[in-house]
Amino acid sequence: MQDKSNTQFFRVEKEPEFQVKDIIEHVYRSLSEKGYNPLNQIVGYIMSGDPTYITSHNNARSMVMKVERDELVEEILKEYIKVNFR
Repeated sequence: MQDKSNTQFFRVEKEPEFQVKDIIEHVYRSLSEKGYNPLNQIVGYIMSGDPTYITSHNNARSMVMKVERDELVEEILKEYIKVNFR
């Protein structure tokens, strides 16, 4: 039996932090690998919030669900403006 009079310590490994841009790229590649139209699937997810628009292949669904949908829109719009208006 363990001694319960002492404080027990444990470490929790932090998951690697990804930028929203990295998550979008990962989701796009995963959808492409599975033969889906990434644009249609990502738009469907952003509009509806239904995670089944995103494949679970390569853990893409769980990754995209870690960020808010408005963050996805913001990142996509930011990149669009950077490419087209600067």
